[in-house]
Amino acid sequence: MAQSKAGVDVWLTTADRTSLFAEQSQRLQFEKAAPGRSPEIQVDDSERFQTMDGFGFALTGGSAELLMRMSPEKRTALFKELFATGKGSIGVSYLRVSIGASDMNETVFTYDDLPAGQTDPTLSKFSLGSDYKDVIPVLKEILAINPKVSILASPWSAPSWMKTNGLPKAGSLKPEWYEAYAQYFVLYLQAMAAEHIPIRAITMQNEPENPHNTPSMVMHAEEEAAFLGSALGPALRKAGLKTDVILWDHNCDDPRYPLTILANSAANRYAKGSGFHLYAGSIDALTKVHDQYPAKDIYFTEQMVIQPNRDQPLHIAEAVSRLTIAAPRNWSRNVLLWNLASDPQNGPHTSDGGCPICQGAITLAGDEVARNLAYYTIAHASKFVPPDSIRIGSTSSLSDTLPEVAFATPMHATVLLVANTGKVLQTFHVGFHGKVFVATLGAGDVGTYIW
Repeated sequence: MAQSKAGVDVWLTTADRTSLFAEQSQRLQFEKAAPGRSPEIQVDDSERFQTMDGFGFALTGGSAELLMRMSPEKRTALFKELFATGKGSIGVSYLRVSIGASDMNETVFTYDDLPAGQTDPTLSKFSLGSDYKDVIPVLKEILAINPKVSILASPWSAPSWMKTNGLPKAGSLKPEWYEAYAQYFVLYLQAMAAEHIPIRAITMQNEPENPHNTPSMVMHAEEEAAFLGSALGPALRKAGLKTDVILWDHNCDDPRYPLTILANSAANRYAKGSGFHLYAGSIDALTKVHDQYPAKDIYFTEQMVIQPNRDQPLHIAEAVSRLTIAAPRNWSRNVLLWNLASDPQNGPHTSDGGCPICQGAITLAGDEVARNLAYYTIAHASKFVPPDSIRIGSTSSLSDTLPEVAFATPMHATVLLVANTGKVLQTFHVGFHGKVFVATLGAGDVGTYIW
């Protein structure tokens, strides 16, 4: 891969907010490497790792509701900024939606809600319901701008009548309803396809060890394995659906959970890979699972990144290093942050288990848009690392204070993302194909370098 004669493009976000994801006017230039001196960062495109599926956010029902309150022209302009791939856009390429309500919906619902004591074994009352008012039109408008956006769908709960406690919050799925719940997924995927909204992947349960959200449902590893192997996997196959199934969808503190399912031969055959959050545990859990089952993919499906106080320095280096850099370096094919949009009060969300602190990547007050920490955390990768890019080799001799990750794109560009997590300005040399360029990052700053 040859270097660009035009040099290295630089996009910078600074902790003091003087540069917020801004292209720098001066390109950096490659020079011959000095004899006997090793660059602080070395990029090696002969080393190839996982293919990237994309970077993005959770499009919660609350996000969609706020977006639908915007004027059509302002909403379209915002969608072009977020999802288009040209000038003035950040190229978000992956979204996560909820199957039914999440805790960031104004109201709690599934697609087959019934009065207490009633059941619907044939799912005759199944309907996407309120999603027709917000989630579906929002997704259609996004896909019209960028048809290549991937969508992951996750349920927060099965219909209450399928659960041990008969409630939206907590409880678990009764084994006698495994077949019906598998058909619930099939009907959802078919209904979304009928709206020309392809769902690339599903998880079986958001945070299956968390009974505290409204809605929520507990599904232990053995239960998820049994559900996938005996009901969901066969139902998807019988319906001719190619949707990927991602296991776990919870924190890095319990890699045993996906490993338990992957060790189950009946479930393993239907599992595409495992998804992780980072509210607990260490990001290297992703590598631990990958190393035991290298043929199965790794995904990073959720993490909240917030900074309410705009008078403080922007914590961009910490967020980028912990997520946008560390997840791909630990084999993840995507990075999804929670969530896309909220109002100035961090709503809407459900009561008794909704999230009152979940700041969106953008804050929407009618047509007014404020861009927050999560927006810049994703933008530094999403604009330059499109789907089908490949993570390539990169090393940093200052990895404690200068973490980095590198990619080769389908357009034959090389992209290097670097965060200065140290407390002082750092000047460093980047080596590539026997040449180097020199870059400088202030304390707490983040740079993306493209050549």
